[in-house]
Amino acid sequence: MRVLKQIILCIAVLAGTGYLWLTYVPGAAAFPERSGVTDLLGIRVGAAEASESGGGGFGPRGPAQVVVAAVTEATANDRIDAIGDLRALRGATLRTEVSGEVVAVALETGGFVEAGAVILRLDDEAERIALERAQLMLEDARGDVARLGQLQGTGAVTEVRLREAQLAQRTAELAVTEAQFRLSQRTVRAPFSGWLGLLDASVGERLSPSDTIATLTDRSEVLIDFRAPERIASRIAPGMAIEARFLGGGPAAPLTGEIHAVDNIVDPRSRTLRVQGKLPNEGDRLRAGMSFAVTLRFPGDRLVAVDPLAVQWASEGSYVWAVRDGKAARVGVTIRQRDADRVLVEAELAPGDAVVTEGVQSLRPGAEVAVANPPEAGLAAEPPSRSAL
Repeated sequence: MRVLKQIILCIAVLAGTGYLWLTYVPGAAAFPERSGVTDLLGIRVGAAEASESGGGGFGPRGPAQVVVAAVTEATANDRIDAIGDLRALRGATLRTEVSGEVVAVALETGGFVEAGAVILRLDDEAERIALERAQLMLEDARGDVARLGQLQGTGAVTEVRLREAQLAQRTAELAVTEAQFRLSQRTVRAPFSGWLGLLDASVGERLSPSDTIATLTDRSEVLIDFRAPERIASRIAPGMAIEARFLGGGPAAPLTGEIHAVDNIVDPRSRTLRVQGKLPNEGDRLRAGMSFAVTLRFPGDRLVAVDPLAVQWASEGSYVWAVRDGKAARVGVTIRQRDADRVLVEAELAPGDAVVTEGVQSLRPGAEVAVANPPEAGLAAEPPSRSAL
């Protein structure tokens, strides 16, 4: 008798658990039909639904009350947002080529300099003496060549002697060139036009080639480096327009520029591609190192969008309940993009269709529904799309 009571108790617990599962778990009600239990017991789903709605000791239940939302149309993957850092169009760290004592600083710190302008000079007295000596030797060698050339016509000078004099002249010319080069190494000049940074040198200081004098930048235009996901690598090309907005609380209006260059490899660790944009620097407001939010826009893919509450899950994947001719229809969906207020999907849905957002627990395929909030016309308008890196 005790064993019989335990068996009856177990059956009651299992029956109660099954009832709760079939009632409150989305998609569970269709499990008996998919697993073949209804066929094994000889139960027809249509008959069971009819008995639920029209027969039984509890009276007719009527159509399920649901709340719906209209399906809209939107664009996916139509933009990416990234963070980029500015750098000058050109930049150089100025250093001396040789060691020496600073005898003159020609420019003020922070000003604009033209290409070739003298930044500072090192002590060059020894180099000037060497250049003068080389010039004297060259002058003497040229005189020998001229004199021997006149005597060659009389036969007093051999061809070999003249060639030796010409070789000595060429050697003297090279000595002058070398002396001029060594003298030029004592002067630091601007390699291009730009803005000079803080000078870290003063008269009387001794510098070596490893010492930094200043930085020179050409920021007439600025470059912005950022990274884009590999999925859009084939859609990015030089010349495409970009928008950049300063992250430091500057002007609200974004700057408009273009893509200057695209790297030829994808980083295997981050799966991103390095992209370099170019922005105008009107008014000289931009500086290297500033951070900007960069936006690139694309044509994108046209998809239908549903309310996030409408998306349900089952063992075979995601789906929504659509209301068609007053009855519930289960429609499978493939999620392409999820936003805070909508989900972009691929599905057999059209803009303006109604999908259930509340009351999905009691729905069955083909069950009659009563819509508490019929969707209004014009709800299929497209809201703005978003897609971030």
